[in-house]
Amino acid sequence: MKSRSLVVPSGLFDSRQYGFAQVTCVPTPFGRAVYVSGQVAWDADQKTFAPGDIGRQREKSLDNLAAALASVGASLDQVGALSLYIKQSHLGEGKAISAALRAKFGDNPPCSTWIGVTGLADEQFLIEVEPSVVFLP
Repeated sequence: MKSRSLVVPSGLFDSRQYGFAQVTCVPTPFGRAVYVSGQVAWDADQKTFAPGDIGRQREKSLDNLAAALASVGASLDQVGALSLYIKQSHLGEGKAISAALRAKFGDNPPCSTWIGVTGLADEQFLIEVEPSVVFLP
């Protein structure tokens, strides 16, 4: 039995060239555990969306996360928690980040942890969102 299967979601860049998967599924006795890499504001062509605008980058990151989950039949509603890695220079923009979260999740948001970081994988990235494991039957 294969221990892990890799998924390359349409609409997201193919991350295998960088040595990691966007989405992997691991079989468990209870179903599949779905792991998704942290999502940023890159499009499928690796172009940064909305440079300098953390609110719009947050929206794009969530859209990318939704696309990653959809590739295995899951949705944002199944995410229990999010870790938000926020460039320290933009930690003061909590209103824009909160607005993007409310727009996507409404009155039923997942748990979240906001973590200030000195930098992310690309200088233009202001935020990266990493979901908790999603379990599918």
